[in-house]
Amino acid sequence: MITGKVNGRSINAVIFPSMSDGLLCFLPLMRENCYICAEVIQIHVIMIDTQLYEYMMEMLRKTPTGFHRYLYQDIPWEAQLVGITGARGIGKSTMIRQYILGNQDKGRFLYVSADHTYFADHRLSDLADEFVKDGGTHLFIDEVHKYSDWSRELKQIYDVHSDLHVVFTGSSILDIEDGAADLSRRALVYPMSGLSFREYLKLFHKVDAPTYSLVDILAGKGEIPGIEHPLPYFREYLRKGYYPFSGEIGFEMRLQQVVSRTIESDIAQHVNLKASTARKLKKMLAIIASLAPYKPSMEKLAVEIGVSKNNVPEYLTYMEKTGLIGQLRDDTGGLRGLGKVEKVYIDNPNLMYALSGSSVDIGNVRETFFYNQMKVRNDVISSKESDFVIGKNTFEIGGRKKGQKQIDGINGGIVVKDDIEYAHGNVIPLWHFGLNY
Repeated sequence: MITGKVNGRSINAVIFPSMSDGLLCFLPLMRENCYICAEVIQIHVIMIDTQLYEYMMEMLRKTPTGFHRYLYQDIPWEAQLVGITGARGIGKSTMIRQYILGNQDKGRFLYVSADHTYFADHRLSDLADEFVKDGGTHLFIDEVHKYSDWSRELKQIYDVHSDLHVVFTGSSILDIEDGAADLSRRALVYPMSGLSFREYLKLFHKVDAPTYSLVDILAGKGEIPGIEHPLPYFREYLRKGYYPFSGEIGFEMRLQQVVSRTIESDIAQHVNLKASTARKLKKMLAIIASLAPYKPSMEKLAVEIGVSKNNVPEYLTYMEKTGLIGQLRDDTGGLRGLGKVEKVYIDNPNLMYALSGSSVDIGNVRETFFYNQMKVRNDVISSKESDFVIGKNTFEIGGRKKGQKQIDGINGGIVVKDDIEYAHGNVIPLWHFGLNY
């Protein structure tokens, strides 16, 4: 905001970066909330409420630009309707703002958050109408699930404005999945995971490590340029490296708050759970954390938390879809995700330490890390003989003293060892599997 004089009258003007070159200067007309935009060869009336532009510019100003998440290059940003889902705190909002900052020459952008007070008395579809009339080309809607009836209005925006590119994010994956069903054949929805070990090295230690395919990892090609001894970094990652906010003061408390909001807000509100039931879900998560990898016994778990055993599978699914746990299935279903649940894991090692503290079993941490990192790019199923199966390979996870006994005679058997630096034969360091995305 700048202050100046026009014809002797003091005025306030709002300055924004232009989507072409230079600056846009919004000068107020006589009518309230009406501005003119003065730019080289361009003068037009601004129809969008200026508080939204001010909010966008403030959020862009706070956005770091030196590091992009793995999904950044995978998103078809110029598609008509794209959704990005994922657990709370993994960097979805930052990623879409980074795209805006790096691509302002591709059109006219507007970034809004669906929980902005503007939407207390304004409709999303009306905003899209005004934005298009104002020359807008790209609309980014953060935390879209916080806007009621969002999927119906996005469908309307899609059908009416074929030239408008819309990207939306959502942390309440349950709500997003329901809405995405309404948007079938329209929206391209991409799930996003937390930081890989490779991304952690880049974000927190400025170390550029390449991404390795599973084939390359099994060939022993995993390498981190500039780091001779990666194990200290790896141990730190296991405790606090999966979430982009791990470097902030009070990380453990913030992570506990993420868990609470996920259960009390995302899950409870989606299925209309009572507060007492939400507390039981917290208790269930604590039990799983103390036992993970947990071989599910619906009866015992139901008795422990005081619910019907018929509700337990549903509650586990809610926690899986919101990024609190992972469920390892066998291959009986034939299609991904339809097999019998063999083990239940806490979603990632950081969460394990936050929930269980010093009582965490390191063997469980190793399995959790492997499953968490591998399921992003691969179909991981349970093994009857060992720990995991991916394609034609069977994986046994352990420490540096882990032997070959459990995979003896199995074609494609791989021993994955923690506390070693180099691969040899069918023995691969555990940390190598953190370089897959």
